[in-house]
Amino acid sequence: MSNLVRKFVFGVLFIVFNAFAFSAYAASPIGLWKTIDDVTGKPKGIVRIYGSTSDLSAAVVKIFPGGLTICSACSGRLKDKPIMGMVVMHGLKQSSDNPNVWSGGEIMDPKNGKVYSCTITVSADGRTLEVRGYLGISMFGRSQTWIREGR
Repeated sequence: MSNLVRKFVFGVLFIVFNAFAFSAYAASPIGLWKTIDDVTGKPKGIVRIYGSTSDLSAAVVKIFPGGLTICSACSGRLKDKPIMGMVVMHGLKQSSDNPNVWSGGEIMDPKNGKVYSCTITVSADGRTLEVRGYLGISMFGRSQTWIREGR
């Protein structure tokens, strides 16, 4: 095999290998996220996602001016408690099929106090997070896009 052909073959293999390695990369959802209201499009606050591949949770760490501060619509032990510091998402597990997807958990909307099943999907570049809350099946729900903070 000539030297030129050999360089070409190794170059193609290098590109293919790196493209495969990049596509297998999973961006982590752990960190700070600016929550965006799916109705108004305005930022509501900052949430910190924390945990491990087998159990992700999220707590409110900042509320923007004009946002709810007390969970008056919540029931049980959360009724009339401060939203700041409240755990609003828990129990998410990383998908074995797609490492950028986490599901099986729940998310609570402090505006209405309701708890929904939840799936989150981290974008390939790790800068946005699609958060889907639903009752029953995912088709009957709503999504928000959160933006990573501090990157």
